[in-house]
Amino acid sequence: MTTKLFGEPVRRREDARLITGQGRYLDDIGSSAYAAAFLRSPYAHARIVDVDVTAAVDVEGLLAVYTYEDLVGPMAEPLPVLIPHPQLTSPRTGYPLAKDVVHHVGEAVVMVVATDRYVAEDALDKIAVTYEELPVVVGVDAARAAVHAVHDDVPDNVAARHHQETGDVEPALAASPHTLSFTQYFERSAAMPMEGKGVHARWDGDDSSLRVYTSTQASTSVRAAIAAKLQLSLERVEVIAPDVGGGFGVKIVHPWPEELLVPMAARLLGHEVKWSEDRREHFTSSAHERQQRQEVTVGYDDDGRITALDVHIWHDNGAYTPYGIIVPIVTATQLVGPYVVPVYRVQVESVFTNTVIVTPYRGAGRPQGCFAMERAMDRIAQERGLDRAEVRLRNLIQADQFPYDHHLTFQDGRPVVYDSGDYVGLMDKLKALVHWDSFEDRRTEARARGRHLGIGMAMYVEGTGPGPYEGGHVQVLGSGKVLVSTGLTSQGQGHETVFAQLVASELGVPMEDVEVTTGDTRRFGYAVGTFASRAAVMSGNAVALAARGVKEKALRIAADVLEVDPGDLEIDEGLVQVKGTPGASIPLRTVAVLSNPLRYAFDEAAKQATQFAGPGDDSKPPVAAGDAPGLEHTDYYSPVRSTFASGAHAAVVEIDPMTWEIEVVDYAVVHDCGNVVNPMIVEGQVHGGVAQGVGGALYERMAYDRDGQLQNASFMDFLMPYASEVPDVVIDHQETASPLNPLGLKGAGEAGVIPGSAAIASAIEDAVGRRIAAMPISPTELYDLVRSDADQVTNTVGPTNATGAMA
Repeated sequence: MTTKLFGEPVRRREDARLITGQGRYLDDIGSSAYAAAFLRSPYAHARIVDVDVTAAVDVEGLLAVYTYEDLVGPMAEPLPVLIPHPQLTSPRTGYPLAKDVVHHVGEAVVMVVATDRYVAEDALDKIAVTYEELPVVVGVDAARAAVHAVHDDVPDNVAARHHQETGDVEPALAASPHTLSFTQYFERSAAMPMEGKGVHARWDGDDSSLRVYTSTQASTSVRAAIAAKLQLSLERVEVIAPDVGGGFGVKIVHPWPEELLVPMAARLLGHEVKWSEDRREHFTSSAHERQQRQEVTVGYDDDGRITALDVHIWHDNGAYTPYGIIVPIVTATQLVGPYVVPVYRVQVESVFTNTVIVTPYRGAGRPQGCFAMERAMDRIAQERGLDRAEVRLRNLIQADQFPYDHHLTFQDGRPVVYDSGDYVGLMDKLKALVHWDSFEDRRTEARARGRHLGIGMAMYVEGTGPGPYEGGHVQVLGSGKVLVSTGLTSQGQGHETVFAQLVASELGVPMEDVEVTTGDTRRFGYAVGTFASRAAVMSGNAVALAARGVKEKALRIAADVLEVDPGDLEIDEGLVQVKGTPGASIPLRTVAVLSNPLRYAFDEAAKQATQFAGPGDDSKPPVAAGDAPGLEHTDYYSPVRSTFASGAHAAVVEIDPMTWEIEVVDYAVVHDCGNVVNPMIVEGQVHGGVAQGVGGALYERMAYDRDGQLQNASFMDFLMPYASEVPDVVIDHQETASPLNPLGLKGAGEAGVIPGSAAIASAIEDAVGRRIAAMPISPTELYDLVRSDADQVTNTVGPTNATGAMA
């Protein structure tokens, strides 16, 4: 493969369009569409006694009102459980519009369609719903207590009990020279894309077809869901993801109720219909993530090496389980990180609460798992009086142990087998980046300024690129343009650039000649979606394989023209030429013309492919058996299992003892995503992830009260870091190619966020000498912690200053 573009920091080609206002987002579509709006439950748990729409009917411009009673056929059935699992013993999903009982604030009860959104909102104000309030369950502790049930037929509130075990934990812990146990919490947060969810649908009654634009991470899956629920043939449904203003996991659910209801209304009304989520709707009806209670017991020897690990997790899955138990499975299997854990047991109870559903949010269970493991590492170091980095080094999987089998089952149903890595190398690079061994000099200087300074680190392994497959199509036109399409969608990650780089490198064509389309079922009908850091691994390999198929055919056709062996040819800058003989060549665009034998010449280029243009070989058919006209190829990549990226982060925090404000002053990342296609884009992904990691550690918290009311459902109250609060990030790359795919790639999209809370908690603990057992942490909480009677710990940076005992 040509490598002149693979690995180069090519600037993102989509940015010029996006930053100059030329993007086409969902709300830019359908200016003449009718507007849909939803009446949502103000109660977290209530029985619907009556829905009275009488007063709304007279609103001028109102076109339709739909309640559950108006749903028919599959639309009246519960929404699907997308990922069934044998340990998900009590799956529950809602209906497109609530039936009988609402289970969280924000659940849709009524949909109206009007001439515009203002009229639709006026109509909603006139609809009267009578509710009978029911007991509310909020938070994992309330769900565990099970005084009240979220669903009457699940009295213990447990949707799933997930258990994985390697070895016999109790004897291993009993035989361990040392053990420690602790409980900690990870709070509920949520993705906040710039653009919320949105759907535009247009029905064509003449040919009974439906076109839907939706802000989604899984256009082909939405297509399948719409076809099933509206009882349409799949080929009569087109779904297109336009420019999507951020996803981060919240747009992976398929379908959202609105993705069914808006197309239903468009079909019934014979007119295009659109809905765009407002920000409060996003807070109260779109998916959240993160909240867990973790009980950890770890055994270890005198040198700090782990002998056994036992973890019990209570995971808040919200009111329903449409995405199954993927998030807790990821937590359970990624918790072990880059370490040798000889005996491991993890038990997860995924519990119902009267809050918004939980589905993946960037990191998808990995930040929680990393938090459990890395805080255990810090506590072992403290108990043994050892350097935190040294404890990690003593537990790391070594380079000669790959592939390393943890004997666990990952979210793709395949074994957790780490394919490659160099975890010791990651640690060595990280320590050098942050001057770990000389940090005490900085701490002394900070003390002189009246500031507390602390440093922390965290390591992680991230399963990326899970299957089952993705595909790619590459076509060379007679103009020389190269069209690339894949069903996987983009939400700003730079897919257009990366896929163009890969195809240009494989085909030997200028990158500016490559045009990339993603997320459009008209161009590519089979795909899975964008999640789990899988775009480059899955679609990247698929489009590369498709490009190789095109190249093979191009060389074969050109060889006939040039009367040489295909193995003697190469493609460079769009020219197929004999190696070492540049004059003997033919443009790739001409090969594309010749690949399609013609009877009629519709332009000058086409003349070259007509039957009298050249001598030809009249002993062979114009199109060989098993071949097809055109210079194009479709291919798929399906992995045997996920590939595992890895990394190490370090954070330095400075704390003002007067205000207890926490500032992350330095942040370092060493990242290994296998062979790097575009280091600039990888670094951009890491920077964005670190920003969300800082948010998760210090700011982002969905604050529900005991009645299930979200108290901070606006950007005035839900805190996210400003750009000024995100530190400059120093990044170093390490490349250990994956042996599992042709390009040696691993994913990079979630790497920046995974260890953030663990590293920052470690740094805060190091700065103030208090146990950090819950994240995020605010200045007020830190003040209360420091002033409390909680256990005091000494600084744990290095062996020279980490010998103190617990107070």
